[in-house]
Amino acid sequence: MARIERDSLGEKELPDIAYYGVQTLRGKENFHITGIPMAAEPFFVKAFGYVKKAAAQANRDLGVLDAGIANAIIGACDRLIAGEMCDQFVTDFIQGGAGTSTNMNANEVIANMALESLGHAKGEYQYVHPNDHVNYGQSTNDTYPTAFRLALILRLESYLLALQGLQAAFFAKGKAFERVLKMGRTHLQDAVPMTLGQEFNGWATTIGEEVVRLAEVRQLLHEINLGATAIGTSVTAAPGYPELATRYLSELTGIEFELAGDLVEATSDTGAYVQLSGVLKRTSAKLTKICNDIRLLASGPRCGLNEINLPQMQPGSSIMPGKVNPVIPEVVNQTNFLVIGLDLTVTLAASAGQLQLNVMEPVITFALFTSIFTMENAVTSLRVNCIDGITANTERARDMVLNSLGIITVLKPTLGYRLCAEIAREGYDTGKSLHDIVVDERQLLSQAQWDEIFSFDNLINPKR
Repeated sequence: MARIERDSLGEKELPDIAYYGVQTLRGKENFHITGIPMAAEPFFVKAFGYVKKAAAQANRDLGVLDAGIANAIIGACDRLIAGEMCDQFVTDFIQGGAGTSTNMNANEVIANMALESLGHAKGEYQYVHPNDHVNYGQSTNDTYPTAFRLALILRLESYLLALQGLQAAFFAKGKAFERVLKMGRTHLQDAVPMTLGQEFNGWATTIGEEVVRLAEVRQLLHEINLGATAIGTSVTAAPGYPELATRYLSELTGIEFELAGDLVEATSDTGAYVQLSGVLKRTSAKLTKICNDIRLLASGPRCGLNEINLPQMQPGSSIMPGKVNPVIPEVVNQTNFLVIGLDLTVTLAASAGQLQLNVMEPVITFALFTSIFTMENAVTSLRVNCIDGITANTERARDMVLNSLGIITVLKPTLGYRLCAEIAREGYDTGKSLHDIVVDERQLLSQAQWDEIFSFDNLINPKR
């Protein structure tokens, strides 16, 4: 079974099971870019349902859209919001036309659902039309970015929970390892003692900073240009529509949206996306550092630092028997690199807008959704498959501290910098321990003094 639909370019045949229409089909045929359809981001489909519902409610109340048609549209939108028809959103994320194919995909699916609810067949647009009714008083240039911002807010909520879960996991290990003595390092060289718990607590704190930054930048997404229509002049929209549609969107979603004060500026501006992408990049940079640290601390196991043990996830080599690799930190790092690269994509696309519109918003959409989705998965995997299962090699870490020349720093207040440097050099040249030189040979300290200075509590919280 098939049906024929027409637009300004001519006719197209569609399978009768399709709820999308001719303009969606053209977009699907034109843009074979990522192979990833809009359906892959259900929050975006849901967001379009909310936006089109708010628009229909406002137009109905303003008397510019027949109440029967409006209510049929609203009912169709409710089905989108509930998660139905996601598979009907078939346009590629990256497309020409500033998202027109995606907006029309939503308009046509909603129109055909509304038609069926009124007892008509799909494609009988004389009763409910995708452009004249579903898209009344709207443009891709205000509905697409509004739906995009709403979908980002919804997607970020899930990502924030994942980050908070990772932060909690780091704090839990910080507590578990609070009495595990280890050597701190700078320049990859021995520095001064610390605890493994302090190291994990530091990672927890830095992830917590990212949670705060993301929550801050998310607020920028609450400003929308719904009702701006084509370029910000609200052409074709009824008087009062921008304010009313924005109010309805806030009520429907429980998210307080604010209508931009300058709709012309807001229609072409993509600054919020640049800032959000920058925060995602910042988190990726921090996670890269953390994952590299984890890999170093687990290196070996016999010929590396070997201070911690990572959960063994899979055999690590097709040629070396028994080898196990830190595959989870490795895959998280690769995800981080992807996000850092996509940030450049967002930057270039944001800078490429001309005059009253930025037509590159679809690639920004793809970049941000990809970044958030993959990072959420990576963060969750890092917590579940790595951090939660880390154990400490307590004796190994302690022995490295006591055999290190770096602990001479603790003696500097007692012996002075010059003498400490001389002792450290002797230890380096001869291989002797500091204890051998300071207590046994030079008798600069008694054993009791040494034990007091190099007690766990004094090493971690020096009294002098």
